[in-house]
Amino acid sequence: MKTIFSTVGVRRQDRFDSWHAAARQHVVDHDARPDCRLSFEAKLCSAALDALDLISFECSSMTISHTSRHAAQAPGDELFVCRQLAGTLLLEQGCLDVALRSGDIALLDPRLPYSGRFSPGSSLLVVKVPRRRLEARIGRTGSMIARCIRSEQGLNGFLSEFLALLPSHAERLDPTAAMIAEQALDLLAVTLAKAGGASGRRLSSARLLVLIRLRSAVDVKLTDPALSPAAVAAAVGVSLRYANAVLAGENTSVARLIQTRRLERCRQALADSSQAHRLISDIAYSWGFSDMTHFGRRFKAAYGMLPTEYRKTHGLSPDKFAMKTA
Repeated sequence: MKTIFSTVGVRRQDRFDSWHAAARQHVVDHDARPDCRLSFEAKLCSAALDALDLISFECSSMTISHTSRHAAQAPGDELFVCRQLAGTLLLEQGCLDVALRSGDIALLDPRLPYSGRFSPGSSLLVVKVPRRRLEARIGRTGSMIARCIRSEQGLNGFLSEFLALLPSHAERLDPTAAMIAEQALDLLAVTLAKAGGASGRRLSSARLLVLIRLRSAVDVKLTDPALSPAAVAAAVGVSLRYANAVLAGENTSVARLIQTRRLERCRQALADSSQAHRLISDIAYSWGFSDMTHFGRRFKAAYGMLPTEYRKTHGLSPDKFAMKTA
């Protein structure tokens, strides 16, 4: 992660105000009060993982308040996944209180007021997730806000460790960042669904698990040109009709999911300088396409340009749709 602010080298009397200005800009607007201005220390780092923004910070003990005024001006397209890295954070939102210890997770909505109390030596990771992409998986998240996900409880621990790894690896994951971000959203959705408390049109845990398993089954066999929607459904243990019904909630089907994932894998490869030596046809065939005319047409429909044009925009030499020869 890139360090975007540190109190190291800042005059003691200016440390907190400088930190507060940086936190308001990069995290969210809020009021804050330190226990001691002169001894206050903090560090703020950030990274991006496709559509997910990662922000980690360490700070001395302080109290924060995201008021109604701040909430009214907050972006409406984000939700905050808070993963405590060290120390303790006491949070309150929507009349609910939660105490996060190291490893624990909670979901916050910046459109609503909240307050927090950081213990000495506290460290927190905030993952800003697109609201629409998370709610597309589980529906409205209002009843999931400010509920503690304890890291010692089964799947929760896996999510906690997964999130903790992202800051140190995010900048090295390109061009697979989009895939990892989707996996993070899937894992978060499953964890929230298992935690319960959702209302409205949320997918049931069983239905959501089928959705995740369908995506996994597609990815596992994506290089097989003979992969069929029926084979995917069979691998998950459901009928093709049910599989398509589950995917209909995301405006897709098994067949379209296979094509979309293949195109995305090809797109990633075409933008990857380490694969610049490969022919476009080699890449397309390796991800299950068997007809280059069809591949070129589908790629342009998805990304607005031909594969050759897309590769060229990334500073890589395009080539002809030809089979790789010895």
